[in-house]
Amino acid sequence: MPKEVPIWEKYALTICEAALYFRIGETKLRQIVEENSDAEFVIRIGNRTLIKRKIFEQYVDQAKVL
Repeated sequence: MPKEVPIWEKYALTICEAALYFRIGETKLRQIVEENSDAEFVIRIGNRTLIKRKIFEQYVDQAKVL
């Protein structure tokens, strides 16, 4: 049986996982993704949206207001 990868080691997070990890609401995360749909931290696979964890961390570090 495959071992579950801890959230802090994952390359990309779902919106739900990112909300838990970054302590940002899912609605706000969806808004950020929508406003930055061409950003490097956004991955779209079909109708699924993933957030590249490390790149989004840099985005949050540089953000004045989210």
